[in-house]
Amino acid sequence: MKKLLKMVSAMTLFVPLLLGFAAAPAHADSPLFTVECENAQLSSDLQVATEIYGQEKPGYSGSGFVWMQNSGTLTFTLNVPETGMYEISTRYMQELSPDGRLQYLTVNGVTKGSYMLPYTTTWSDYDFGFHKLNQGTNTIEIKAGWGFAYFDTFTIDYADLDPLVVQPVLSDPQATPAAQRLMNYLTEVYGHHIISGQQEIYGSGNDGNYELEFDWIYNLSGKYPAIRGFDFMNYNPLYGWEDGTTDRMIDWVNNRGGIATASWHINVPRNFTSYQLGQFVDWKDATYKPTETNFNTANAVIPGTKEYQYVMMTIEDLAEQLLILQNEDVPVLFRPYHEAEGNGGLNGEGAWFWWASAGAEVYKQLWDLLYTELTETYGLHNLIWTYNSYVYSTSPAWYPGDDQVDLVGYDKYNTIYNRYDGLSGVPNEDAITSIFYQLVNLTGGKKMVAMTENDTVPSLQNLTEEKAGWLYFCPWYGEHLMSSAFNYPATLKTLYQSEYVITLDELPDLTVDDNTPSASIAPVEIEFDKYGPNQSDKAITVNFNGNVLVAVRTGSNTLMEMQDYTLSGNTLVLKKSYLEQLPVGQHSLSFDFNQGKDPSLKLRIVDSTPSASISPGSASFDKAADRAQDITVSLVLNGHQLTSITHGNDTLVSGQHYSESNTAIVLHKSYLSSLPLGQNVITFHFSAGNDAVLTLQVVDSTVPEPDGALTVQAFNGNTGASTNGISPKFKVINTGDVALPLKDVKLRYYYTIDGELEQSFWCDWASIGNTNVTGNFVKMAVPVNGADYYLEIGFTAAAGSLNPGQSAEIQTRFSKIDWSNYNQSNDYSFKASGSQFADHEQVTGYVNDQLVWGIEP
Repeated sequence: MKKLLKMVSAMTLFVPLLLGFAAAPAHADSPLFTVECENAQLSSDLQVATEIYGQEKPGYSGSGFVWMQNSGTLTFTLNVPETGMYEISTRYMQELSPDGRLQYLTVNGVTKGSYMLPYTTTWSDYDFGFHKLNQGTNTIEIKAGWGFAYFDTFTIDYADLDPLVVQPVLSDPQATPAAQRLMNYLTEVYGHHIISGQQEIYGSGNDGNYELEFDWIYNLSGKYPAIRGFDFMNYNPLYGWEDGTTDRMIDWVNNRGGIATASWHINVPRNFTSYQLGQFVDWKDATYKPTETNFNTANAVIPGTKEYQYVMMTIEDLAEQLLILQNEDVPVLFRPYHEAEGNGGLNGEGAWFWWASAGAEVYKQLWDLLYTELTETYGLHNLIWTYNSYVYSTSPAWYPGDDQVDLVGYDKYNTIYNRYDGLSGVPNEDAITSIFYQLVNLTGGKKMVAMTENDTVPSLQNLTEEKAGWLYFCPWYGEHLMSSAFNYPATLKTLYQSEYVITLDELPDLTVDDNTPSASIAPVEIEFDKYGPNQSDKAITVNFNGNVLVAVRTGSNTLMEMQDYTLSGNTLVLKKSYLEQLPVGQHSLSFDFNQGKDPSLKLRIVDSTPSASISPGSASFDKAADRAQDITVSLVLNGHQLTSITHGNDTLVSGQHYSESNTAIVLHKSYLSSLPLGQNVITFHFSAGNDAVLTLQVVDSTVPEPDGALTVQAFNGNTGASTNGISPKFKVINTGDVALPLKDVKLRYYYTIDGELEQSFWCDWASIGNTNVTGNFVKMAVPVNGADYYLEIGFTAAAGSLNPGQSAEIQTRFSKIDWSNYNQSNDYSFKASGSQFADHEQVTGYVNDQLVWGIEP
């Protein structure tokens, strides 16, 4: 039986989001969209190829692949039927670097992170994870970081989200009843709620006021967090002292009814060589940073070494406190040796803490040593073992194993660094859903995933819209919680007072044993294919164990007996007439009994129905009057019907924009001539199955091509939102095949002046000579979003020419005459991040006054 009324509310919230996918079902054998990269919009420094340096790369699809070298942007636009989570992947080859090559993914103008493409000399698939796309038109870009990869196709499909059903089985078979009760509760709420948490300050910070953050939350929201974070760092063999942590944990759990989690910032002596075992060491001479100690972590797992003996001493001090907690019947979400991988790598190169400095294999041995000592030598069974992971390509190598881990944690710190929303100076309320599901996949969905530390708490909207099923959040203390630079108070208040978050007052009594026998079902996972010939009813065997089935539910929806299912004896049959109505993806059915724990069924809906298709998938149209022609698109309907044709948010009209038959569509040249130049996406919608996409390149051969070709790269030397001097730095690259006279080139940097005043320009340095660079301020006749002025950079004849492949660098500054501040944050050409040259399409480039690079605002 469900113990919380909140669960019903949260299920009500989740189901409409999930069912939103029903409008356009996906197919098991056919993704929603597959884009040939040669048909995407390519920046001028990319090229379509079939060979590299004379060596063929067979196995690509379409007419070739896109060769991305050290720069470039690959862009494609698509229409999706519903707002929701989608999976983005690519078919690629990267044969330059065994360490991987960095690339950037951008969705609708927001950078979603950096991705290291692994080394492969054959065409392989790479998954960029799950990302939210909006109903209608979406733009996806891949930008070169370190570049040097070949891209064949990009695929976008509905996100196959894990239903987040985890069995309450602890890694320790001798777990205490208190630990098991807590585990039962956590698995019950997982995926339906997020539990609120907060880390307390340690070491007598806040002038000894350990309640400061908790009272702040209560004064804001009228609620206390359900989970309290502690740290055992001061119980150690060096300078150890009693700071009351263990007593506060007992009070929080047994007197206040909360849940306790604990980390272990255990220190080592800075000078371990001269350290004698048992010697007092002042805290200033101890550290947990590998760069500040000569402690050899590799020796820590070798019996007989001084390092091993020291680690055993630390475990002894820790076990003393944990035994006190076990005797007081206090279970602990125990998170030792946390954040091990740090900045990534197999050999400890990214380690932030000494326990990871010797690499993944030694780390797992160290974890095993701790697990074995605590459970077997000291008989500690009140622990729910929590492992901190990351989502680097090397992260799976650090995982200690399912038999010694109960919960996977991730520490979200991305308000100042590592943020993907393109903003700065404000809280980052992203739910980092893609990271969440990558961590779910780390264990194949067998372990729950929690946000074990964080700065900004994700917003309620992001958590629920993106189905980010984090088990709990736990902000770090001090400014990470209470500064508006990290958390908007209004966002926290909304979340704490919502039906979705569980607070201290809403926890059940976890000290009471529930010995009620529970029912069970078999199997616990089934798959149903919506394709007619493959449809069948699904039989479930029910072991009632003396209980009575009250209802079968999916979210807040209750299935109807005889209509949706039948029950005869121990056999429950889910009817295909019900199953075929469910959208493609993962679902969870809850079998509600009158008592005991309710079992859940993982239900995977697929659809192998053949889709309609069109041919060709790409075409070009020339607006020139003597070259414009209708375009014929052949149809293979596979039993479906064409329902509509769209371009962005516009629906084409039959008879006016196109003619149709059962076998073909003819797009009229009168309509095609109205489309903008460049890449256009025409989407064919059918009564069932996938949409089909025609990628149409529109050109106008009557418009003369500008002389010369160039790429403009840029970054800002000053990235503060408010500044009295804007300092853009530019690199101009000749990407053509003839010499380019710089006197014919102009660059424009767009911004808002924020107060009409005279302005001054300086060229601080230029590879072609400072005096050969000019700067003029131009007030725009019609201001636009992000710009009412632009700085136009020009060059004198003495600047010379750039030969093909050559570049020129220019470092500039400008300010107002009274040195008053500009607000850069809303400037069209401003880049808030980046300290190296990268392609920048918000800076435009001109040759003989014709636009050849970038996008004007």
